[in-house]
Amino acid sequence: MNRSVTLSAKGALVALVAVLALLVAYLLGNGGSSAQAAPQTSSVAADQQRTLVMTGTGRTVGVPDELTFSLSVGLVRADLQTALSDANASMNRVLAELDRLGVRESDVQTTGLSMNAVYDYHSYGPPTLRGYHVGQSATVLVRDLTLGGRAVSAAVEAGGNDVRVRDIGLRIADSDTLLAQSRDAAVKQATAKAQQYADATGQSLGSVLSLREVHVTPVVPQSLAFARSSFDTASALPIRAGKDRLAVTVRIEWSFG
Repeated sequence: MNRSVTLSAKGALVALVAVLALLVAYLLGNGGSSAQAAPQTSSVAADQQRTLVMTGTGRTVGVPDELTFSLSVGLVRADLQTALSDANASMNRVLAELDRLGVRESDVQTTGLSMNAVYDYHSYGPPTLRGYHVGQSATVLVRDLTLGGRAVSAAVEAGGNDVRVRDIGLRIADSDTLLAQSRDAAVKQATAKAQQYADATGQSLGSVLSLREVHVTPVVPQSLAFARSSFDTASALPIRAGKDRLAVTVRIEWSFG
């Protein structure tokens, strides 16, 4: 019995020694791998390229040279055929006057037609039919701003009380050219700032790695509002063009070192 216990203890001791030997071998092997990997990590860090990122904004100012507006003809007549006929006549008078002023036919676009029954409602009984309402609408582009006010007033005068004008706005015809100038100015500003930092730190500015346009001022027509009384004279509606400012912001990344 004692001999069996002694043998078992010796076996356990031998197994423990074997486990410790394997653990030491593993640790030594892993340490060697780490020692070999360390120079590779330093090499990767040394190879990473330094960069410089800068933004620039370019701005240009343009004067609107076109005018847009929407017009509609709306009237009520006892029967639908008469209402449609009279609405057509009113719209044709307006279009003829715009044509006489030099507004291109292709710059007038029909945008809607509506026909609805009109009822009178009473507290003492069912509603009664009063007639029919017909409405027509169109958008107009006047490419010569000097004719814009005259075109609006002429449309109202030709259509009389059946005509309504709304959504008068000013816009720049060639906004793309102004935006191109803004982009050039934005790149020049960003480059000048980057070069200044490079000179101040004794570094050299390398090649462009990336360029991204991060913001562009939307080209939105200016909206103008006028009271109905502004159209009740034969003179041209007064229009002042003002100015529009178009801006572009870019983000540029250079190699730096």
